[in-house]
Amino acid sequence: MRIRTGIAMVAMLAATTITTAFAQAGADTYKAKCAMCHGVDGMGATPAGKAMGAKPFNSPEYVKASDADLIAGTTNGKGKMPAQKGKLTDAQIKDAVAYIRTLQKK
Repeated sequence: MRIRTGIAMVAMLAATTITTAFAQAGADTYKAKCAMCHGVDGMGATPAGKAMGAKPFNSPEYVKASDADLIAGTTNGKGKMPAQKGKLTDAQIKDAVAYIRTLQKK
């Protein structure tokens, strides 16, 4: 019984560590590639964001959008936002979208 409990605890710790690593990767990508327009807080209130008409990530449009929609918009571009395909990897885009979801909860 102790062995199973120990194994379960190690698995939970590993999963938490991996999730934290992905969250950090998304935050790093967001801060390096997205924050200049979308803002550190995701409100789009930067000079570049205002010029491009960036909407806050907590707006209903973004909150109800699926991750697939946000990934597609980031990959292919949408409106005045340029496509990130070839500039960011698929994993970086996915991780950045996961980070954006954390900004929506603040």
